[in-house]
Formats: sequence, structure tokens, C-alpha cells
Amino acid sequence: MMEERAIPLDAETKVAERPDDHKTELRLWLRMLTCTTLIEGEVRRRLREHFDVTLPRFDLLAQLDRAPDGMTLGELSRRMMVTNGNITGLVDRLEEQGLVKRRTSPRDRRSQFVSLTAAGRRTFRTIARTHADWIAEMFAGLSDTELEPLMGLLAKTKASAGKAVGNGAPR
Repeated sequence: MMEERAIPLDAETKVAERPDDHKTELRLWLRMLTCTTLIEGEVRRRLREHFDVTLPRFDLLAQLDRAPDGMTLGELSRRMMVTNGNITGLVDRLEEQGLVKRRTSPRDRRSQFVSLTAAGRRTFRTIARTHADWIAEMFAGLSDTELEPLMGLLAKTKASAGKAVGNGAPR
């Protein structure tokens, strides 16, 4: 007789086994978290496998692609919601690869601007095109008529969550 292996369950599946024990909002949160975790994990794997790049490096390149004049390390830190130390490490590695460059701010010698090099811009845009195809593939099971209302509902969800956080709701 073959030994049965226990398959680890995600939080949403665990809750689904006893739905009456959980409010609808909790089940919704767990479903959103499960979707995010599945997609992010696959994107991380593909970025490593196809481009030998991490998701944080890709995200930093994306931020800089939107700012042709560059950004300070502090601005990058705020936009990516990580510490200055994390940004410094990412920039160091991308600079070693020739994808970004730093320059001292003419107004504040303590501040550094980071921007993409020409090679960095080309590299990012190549990765970004492929990344967009991956995301489209992951949402291919949804029609346009399903995607539009979902976008609207998620926008409303984001606003609701933002309001709760902004009002000093318990975190």
C-alpha cells in the first residue's frame, strides 16, 4: 500500500474546510493573499530562471524607468516601501552590472541620484515585455468582461483599505 503524503494547504484552503468559522471578509483576504502569493512566486521563479534577476532588482529598475532624470535613494526607498539599506544594496549590485549609475545632487552633496544607464534601460524593457506576457498568461482564464469589473472591485477594495489605514485603524 502506498503511503499517502500530506499536501500542505494554503490558508484559503484551510479556511474553506470550515467556512462558518470565518467571516466573509477574512475569506476574501485569504483568497486575495493566495492569488498574490501564487503569482508573485511564479514571477520570482521566472525572473531568476530567464533573466538571472531578482524581483526587487526588477522593481527598482521599473521605478527608475519611470523617472528619466533619476531618483534619490530616499525616493526609491519610499516608493518600494523598503529601508534605505535595502535600496543601497540593490543599487550597489545593479551598478556593478552597469545597469544603473549614481551621481551626487548639485543641491545637496549628501544626496545621491540613481538613474538607469542605456544598458539598464534596454535590459529592463526586454525583461518588462516578457514580464507583461507572463502576467497576461496568468490571467488568461479571465475574459475582458470579467477583468473590468474585477479591476473596479479591487480599486474599491484598495480605497477601503486605504481609508481604514488612514483613519488609524488597528494594524
